[in-house]
Amino acid sequence: MDITWYGHACFRLKGRQGVIVTDPYDKSLGLSLPSIKADIVTVSHDTPHHNNVAGIKGDFKVIDSPGEFEINDIFVTSINMAAPNKSKGKNDHKNNIFVIYMEDITLCHLGDLSHVPNQSQVEDMDNIDVLMIPVGGKQALNAAEAAEVISLIEPYVVIPMHYDLPNLTTKFEPVGKFLKEMGISKDETVDSLKISKTTLPEETQVVLLEPKQ
Repeated sequence: MDITWYGHACFRLKGRQGVIVTDPYDKSLGLSLPSIKADIVTVSHDTPHHNNVAGIKGDFKVIDSPGEFEINDIFVTSINMAAPNKSKGKNDHKNNIFVIYMEDITLCHLGDLSHVPNQSQVEDMDNIDVLMIPVGGKQALNAAEAAEVISLIEPYVVIPMHYDLPNLTTKFEPVGKFLKEMGISKDETVDSLKISKTTLPEETQVVLLEPKQ
């Protein structure tokens, strides 16, 4: 499986069964979404920085609500995991997380998760191999919260997302703050991640992806 990051919360997960694109954004984010073709598009919540399905090519299925889905032998479980809006103090921060079973690997995309899940919510996620997690604060997890979530879920691979990048119209915390929380001093990036069940690391590893534009 190949994992490519396009910035913010948008990834392409490409495997033998097809292609999933997560949380495509529109130009109001400050980034340009490349031409991407998909079989499945997941949307964590209905805002322009996460729901630009019109920007994706192909005859794809959109998953934007809770439920269990099977498409081309790809299994997706969408779980509503909302919490109080950090800036307003109200229960209006809607968010779907996605647990994706693809090529014998279990991936989890946390969308704009804004709170540390309780034990019951962690158990709902199953055993996660690859975790895509927001780390830049604002309406989503900050660096310290992200580190706590990782310690609860215990994935093999962690891919941080939703942090500060050049040209973004919204300011987030830099990824360096998260790396410091994780005890990591180097911030080396890779263009994409090729991964299989047999190449998963023995201990949790943080992988920084270069945003592809």
